[in-house]
Amino acid sequence: MSNDNKPVFADWLALLALTLVWGSSFILIKKALVSFTSLEVGALRISISFLVLLPFAVKRLKRVPHNTLAWFILVGILGSGIPPFLFAKAQTVIDSYLAGVLNSLTPLFTLAAGLLFFGLRTRWMNVMGVVIGLVGAIGLLTKVHDPELGNGIWYGLLVVAATMCYAFNMNIIKKHLSGFDAITIASVAFVFIGVPACIFLFSGTGFLPKVTTDPQSWVSLGYVAILAVVGTAMSIVLHNWLIKRTSALFASTVTYTMPIVSIFWGTADGESFLLVYLFWIAAILLGVYLANRRPTP
Repeated sequence: MSNDNKPVFADWLALLALTLVWGSSFILIKKALVSFTSLEVGALRISISFLVLLPFAVKRLKRVPHNTLAWFILVGILGSGIPPFLFAKAQTVIDSYLAGVLNSLTPLFTLAAGLLFFGLRTRWMNVMGVVIGLVGAIGLLTKVHDPELGNGIWYGLLVVAATMCYAFNMNIIKKHLSGFDAITIASVAFVFIGVPACIFLFSGTGFLPKVTTDPQSWVSLGYVAILAVVGTAMSIVLHNWLIKRTSALFASTVTYTMPIVSIFWGTADGESFLLVYLFWIAAILLGVYLANRRPTP
C-alpha cells in the first residue's frame, strides 16, 4: 500500500479505539506505581505482554527472514522496550495527564524522523497541522504545569524521549516491515525484549517479595496486567495494522487525542482541570485534521 493511503472509516475507528485505550494507560501506570517501582512497572508491562504474544511468535518467528531480524529488534527496543520504563519513571513525579499531554509530541517527531531519515514526502498542510497540534499540546502543558513540582520538567523530558522512540519505531515499521502482518511484527519484536525483561523482573527487582507479602501489590499488579494485555499487546497489533494501512504520521496522531482521555481520568482521580484547557484541546484536534488532510481530487 502507498504511504499516502487516505484513511477510511475503519482506520478512524481504530484510531478512536487506540485513543481510548492508550489515553487510559497513564492512570493505570499511576495506580501501578502505588506498590511497584518504575523499573518493576516497566519490566512487568513488557513481561506480561511478551507472555500474551508468545504463542503467536512461536508460529511466526521461523518464517521471518534472517536479514529482517535487526529491524524487528529495533522495533522491539524502540517501540516497546524503552518507553515503558521512561513513562513509569516520569510519572513518579509528574501527573498522569501531563504524561498524556507530553505524549502528543509523537507526531512531530514522527514527521521529522520521516523527512530526515526515511524519505517521507509530505505537504505543507500536513506540516502545518503537526505544528498547530504541537502548539496546542505545548499550550495545554503550560497551563497544567505545576511549578511546585520542582524538577518535574526533567521528568517530563523522559516522556519526550519516549515519543522520539515511538517516532523512529513507526517509521521503521512503515519502511522496512510493511510486508509483515501486524501480529507478526508485534509478537516477534517482543521476543527480543520479553526474555530480558522477565529475567530482570525476577532477578533484578523486588517484585517477588512484594507480591508474596503485600496484598495491595496484587491490586497494582491487576492494573499493570490490564495495561500490558489491552494497552500494550492488543493495542500494538492494532497500531501496527493501522501504520501498514495508512501512514506512520496518521497512526501517530492518536497521541493528539489521547490527552483528552488522560485528562479525564486524571480529573476523576483528583487531578485539577480548568475550562481554559478546552481551547488548547481544540487546537490539538484542529492539528489532527490538518495533519491528515489530503488535497481534493
